Amino acid sequence: MRAIMTVTGKDHTGIVASVSVELARLGVNILDISQTIMDEYFTMILMVELNEAKNSVKEVKDAMKKVEEEQGLVIRLQAEDTFHAMHRI
Repeated sequence: MRAIMTVTGKDHTGIVASVSVELARLGVNILDISQTIMDEYFTMILMVELNEAKNSVKEVKDAMKKVEEEQGLVIRLQAEDTFHAMHRI
């Protein structure tokens, strides 16, 4: 299953590393990634592929809470189908 992840927060060293290391630990593949710095704020959008046999969207969300807290970020994850449905209208 594919999903969309957004990551935002005040820019600092280690954001991409901390997010990608946790995703790799969970067996989540990063298919595409876009990031930018807006003034002093970091923003990143990822298209990821989850192996549902290993982790559900909820399990990945829960695991990313630790990264959010440690790095001072806001991380959101939505299944691709949900993301498309919300932006269809």
